[in-house]
Amino acid sequence: MSAAERRESVLEAAVAEFALRGLAGTSTEDVARRAGISQPYLFRLFPTKKALFLALVERCYLRIEEAFIAAAGDKTGEQALEAMGDEYERLLDNRTLLLLQMHAYAACEDLEIRVATRAGFKRLWSLAERLSGLPFDRIVSFFAMGMLMNVAAAMDLPAVDERWTSWCPKQPAMTATAAAVAGDGAPSWSA
Repeated sequence: MSAAERRESVLEAAVAEFALRGLAGTSTEDVARRAGISQPYLFRLFPTKKALFLALVERCYLRIEEAFIAAAGDKTGEQALEAMGDEYERLLDNRTLLLLQMHAYAACEDLEIRVATRAGFKRLWSLAERLSGLPFDRIVSFFAMGMLMNVAAAMDLPAVDERWTSWCPKQPAMTATAAAVAGDGAPSWSA
């Protein structure tokens, strides 16, 4: 396996670990074991645990960007925004990507992670504005609903059949643990 292929394999293994345990709770030993490599080799590919986490944060945002672009296609206005929102909802079906994103927000006390997370979020914001052509206030509402969907998906509110959760789409969610058991737990990073 080439170094590039091995790096890809490590990223696929690491996303499941970081999604379950976050930056502070994930050990590089567990990532190396899941990837089938030694810990010293892991550090040749990624000099620090934070560098590995930052690479995953970047991939998380790139995956969402790819999904938004594909979903919007030639659409504009509300149709484009609705298509992006529908695709984001589908992305939330696999909790791995969602939980990694939530851990990125939680780790924003670290300046490097905050900068990377802000940059990824800004790119998504700019993309939604550009693809839809809608006014600023509408984009604010779109991202506010997206964050509400994140929180709802993290708490698996679609499984709660109560009035206060009636706004949630009622789709079964795959837990990060179930995804890890079913396969390697990693979402598909390609659109």
